[in-house]
Amino acid sequence: MSRHPSFGKSNKAVKKRNVLKRFERVDVLKKLGRWKEGVQTKVTGLPKTPIVP
Repeated sequence: MSRHPSFGKSNKAVKKRNVLKRFERVDVLKKLGRWKEGVQTKVTGLPKTPIVP
């Protein structure tokens, strides 16, 4: 039995995301030197960051 074409391809989930989660954004800020551990504790209202591969 075959799958209906409306279900799509199985590799759809591998698509590259263009949005970072909070912990990913904090990691990027740490790499860029814009996150000071201990001083900045809020994870809301973070600045936008470029997506680093």
